[in-house]
Amino acid sequence: MPTTPTARLSVQLDRFFPFLRWRRLVTRDTLRADLIAGLVGAVIVLPQGVAFATLAGMPPQYGLYAAMVPAVIAALFGSSWHLISGPTNAISIVVFASMSVVAEPGSAGYIKLVLTLTLLTGVLQLAMGLARMGALVNFISHTVVIGFTAGAALLIFAAQLGNSFGVPIAHSASFAETLHQFIVHFDDISLYVTAVSAVTLLSAMVVRRYWPKFPYMIVAMLAGSAFAAALNARFGAATTGITTLGALPQALPLLSAPDLSFDAIRKTLPIALAVTILGLTEAISIARAIAVKSGQRIDGTQEFIGQGLSNLVGSFFSSYASSGSFNRSGVNYEAGAKTPLSAVAAAVLLVPLLALVAPLAAYLPHAVMAAILFIVAWGLIDLHHIVNILRTSRREAAVLLVTFFAALFAELEFAIYAGVILSLLIYLSRTSQPLMLDVKPDPAPDSYHYTADSGLPDCPQLKMVRINGSLFFGAVDHVQRHLQEIDEHNPQQKHVLIVASGINFVDMAGAEMLAQEARRRRALGGGLYFYRVKDAVRALLQRGGYLAGIGEPNLFAVKTRPLETIYPRLDPDICRACRARIFRQCHIALPNGEPRV
Repeated sequence: MPTTPTARLSVQLDRFFPFLRWRRLVTRDTLRADLIAGLVGAVIVLPQGVAFATLAGMPPQYGLYAAMVPAVIAALFGSSWHLISGPTNAISIVVFASMSVVAEPGSAGYIKLVLTLTLLTGVLQLAMGLARMGALVNFISHTVVIGFTAGAALLIFAAQLGNSFGVPIAHSASFAETLHQFIVHFDDISLYVTAVSAVTLLSAMVVRRYWPKFPYMIVAMLAGSAFAAALNARFGAATTGITTLGALPQALPLLSAPDLSFDAIRKTLPIALAVTILGLTEAISIARAIAVKSGQRIDGTQEFIGQGLSNLVGSFFSSYASSGSFNRSGVNYEAGAKTPLSAVAAAVLLVPLLALVAPLAAYLPHAVMAAILFIVAWGLIDLHHIVNILRTSRREAAVLLVTFFAALFAELEFAIYAGVILSLLIYLSRTSQPLMLDVKPDPAPDSYHYTADSGLPDCPQLKMVRINGSLFFGAVDHVQRHLQEIDEHNPQQKHVLIVASGINFVDMAGAEMLAQEARRRRALGGGLYFYRVKDAVRALLQRGGYLAGIGEPNLFAVKTRPLETIYPRLDPDICRACRARIFRQCHIALPNGEPRV
């Protein structure tokens, strides 16, 4: 811990202003890489911002506004170095579906309510962050992230099929419907449009392979656009069918005022709850997906705060609800971004781009943008880990496949919920059945251990088992049933020794079960004993008064010999006829002290 006032102040500043943590990473080289990645991101968001705003029922320029101020705030106050916030497909759909029944899309009243929705979303997200609820992200396993990412990648791929091949496909179509429409219109594929997409892809791959330091995405965009212009010049735009983005608005974000009336809050608060969960799920999942590739550690709590502040501040700068973007975050990472300055650069460069490039953007073909997004989608599919999961674990494979197919054929946010719920169910199923191994004393001289592979037979009177797992309410029935089956299979085994070194946690239900089992075995004329009980477990048993039922002398510490205490309590008549004799004491005398003949 820091001891000097200056050091303590530095820690506090880093806590409240997370961008101070990575400012030391900024060098001339990283700045150059971030500027290039920011330029690519600014170009990518131009058409997407317009499209997503339209999808949300907002005027086109609001999508660009959502990519400016919120993106900067989220980058400065979040934890991910590569996450790019702004308008997203999923949130845009939720906003339109929920708000269009409240007000007329595109109207002044609608815009006011959407800004109120954005403000409330930011407040809720910020509150969750300040309450340090970022640990919730730990329930999104690596397998869920991989499945979700792969599913989202295919959704990106499917969404760009129409633009890449010149096929008329409705933008709101589902994954299955998109593929169906593509097959139905297969004969309508434009060779000219397909050629533009292919040249863009080929240019990107060649530049990335042979000149990795070049910004291959920008080179690919220029190459694809130049090729499209050449085709149009040679055959005519009417013949080629190559469509372009069209003119873009050049307005800058204006100050705005959300409607804070009681009626507006009443109408938008329930929707804000859904958008809050969806936005945080998207942002954290994307941040973690990129972090898997970059090796960065994501702070879920800080990401909550960053997203909350971005929406809260954005609502006063004409921005509707934003979150992490799969497309732009993937592009940002692939373009070589090193620090969050790339997100800041993308937002800042978007302003002059609107003024300088907006007229030229009308000549940027949709096929070129589709090809760039194909590259991004391919980079999001982690084939190595997918194959490894499918080959290694059936349970993890089930989580992966459920998440993947839910992303494709259900709502994108539902895929995360489905994966997390299935992961928790599998975890509960696994932990509710802790492994119980038959063990025997290690035959090695002077050993204090108990082993499952000694090759020794069972003692007719004393059963020794090792429990590997926690004894909580969900595992009580499994453990209790196993202990009761011991004397059901062999009524003479009235004594049970539990090697407890693998028991990390015991709750009240588990403690009560152990005390009850100890009393039951005493009534049978036997006993329940424990070896190597951990301090935390022993403390709980003592605080709850359960040691009175178990008997404190029946707990044996590490490097003690429980058999020296238990052996004299065995029935000497059974021992006299026993041929197993697996204990050292068996060869010396009977339990009553009578010498062994």
